[in-house]
Amino acid sequence: MMKFKTFYLLSLLISCFTFQAFAQDKYNYQFVENVPYYDAGQDDYQRTQCLLDIYYPVDGKEKAEGRPVVVWFHGGGLTGGQKEIPSYLKDKGLVVVGVGYRFSPKVKVEGIIHDAAKAVSFIYNQVNKYNGDKNKFFLSGHSAGGYLVTMLALNPSYLEPHGMNANDLTGVISFSGQAITHFTARKELGIDEKQPTIDALAPLYWVRKDAPPLVLLTGDREKEMLGRYEENAYLKRMMDIVGHPDTKLMEFQGYGHGMTYPGFPVMLEEMQRILTEKNN
Repeated sequence: MMKFKTFYLLSLLISCFTFQAFAQDKYNYQFVENVPYYDAGQDDYQRTQCLLDIYYPVDGKEKAEGRPVVVWFHGGGLTGGQKEIPSYLKDKGLVVVGVGYRFSPKVKVEGIIHDAAKAVSFIYNQVNKYNGDKNKFFLSGHSAGGYLVTMLALNPSYLEPHGMNANDLTGVISFSGQAITHFTARKELGIDEKQPTIDALAPLYWVRKDAPPLVLLTGDREKEMLGRYEENAYLKRMMDIVGHPDTKLMEFQGYGHGMTYPGFPVMLEEMQRILTEKNN
């Protein structure tokens, strides 16, 4: 487990590497909004929520093709929020996809995970259209979004109906996601959010040796919500025990639950590490 005491130290350590690896000035960029990822004929709520925004590089000083892809899921407790393209990820030579999905209580948590799986498989099959590369395909998200991406990575049954193998994911980077059963899933069963539970709606339930690389980022254990660091530490430990070769846990001391920055620079560094190790 790694700890970062200050953002300034973190920036000095990785900023040069990050900006060299994901150069800003090589490409031009385009942005498309509200791309539906379900077929026509769905209900009104699904049609308005299940949309993607895509920010992607096009030819500039260099030809834009085969770029890494980040599919980003927003937070909000699975009960709110909106799709987003994180500003820090723009102009880095990445295809960045912001995913919208339905919310509880209108939809059960199981249905929300299925939305996430459908969105991921949709963009995976469309990735060449946006100058992305299937072999450089990352999932990431904050809080509820971190929970969704770890569920997709660890339980292959969500992506399989869409013709996609979870092991085809290049890597998964979770920002302060839940590792036990999500508190909104527990609420559906009348279980208090302070009552920890591990069942089939917990990433911890699905630990496995052959999962894609997994990076777990959290805030300071004394500032995070509801033991979020400890959940991720347990997930890290169990992934190690089952023999998974690449699970990393990083704690940002001094930062609370909203630790996406300084998390984003570390995310880019970890993406580059995973890609480098994959190609060696």
